[in-house]
Amino acid sequence: MRRLVSFVVMTGLLCVAVTVPALERSAAPEGAQVYIIAPVNGALVESPVTIKFGLRVMGVAPAGVEVVGTGHHHLLIDLAELPAMDQPLPASAQVKHFGKGQTETSLELAPGVHSLQLLMGNHLHVPHQAPVISEKISITVR
Repeated sequence: MRRLVSFVVMTGLLCVAVTVPALERSAAPEGAQVYIIAPVNGALVESPVTIKFGLRVMGVAPAGVEVVGTGHHHLLIDLAELPAMDQPLPASAQVKHFGKGQTETSLELAPGVHSLQLLMGNHLHVPHQAPVISEKISITVR
C-alpha cells in the first residue's frame, strides 16, 4: 500500500501544496546489522580519516540496482537528528552516499569532535523497513 506525503513548497510569494506518493521501503533481512569497523568509538585520529564499513546478514548493491536483501551505505556525519525514513536520503556534507557499493572512504574532517553513523539505503536511497542503522560513534580529529 502506498501512502501519500504532503508538504508545502514556498517560493517568493507563491505557496503551493504538493502531495506525492511515499516511496515503498524495502524489507531488511532479519538480523541485518551495519557497523563502523574503523575508527573505533572514542578514537583520536588525524585527517584524512579512513572509515571502514561493516555489514552482516545483508549484501551490498549499487544504487539503482534492485536486489532483494541488499542496499548501499550512507554515512551520517555530525547529524543531530535522523533523516526521514520513508524518503530518499538527501545528499549533503552531513549525509554522504556510497551508491557505487563502496565499503570504505577517506574524509577530510576539521579538528574537533565528530559523530559518525551508518545507515543502509535501498536502490532508491530509501532506508529499509526496519532501518539498518549503526550505533553512533564519536571520534576526535587532532
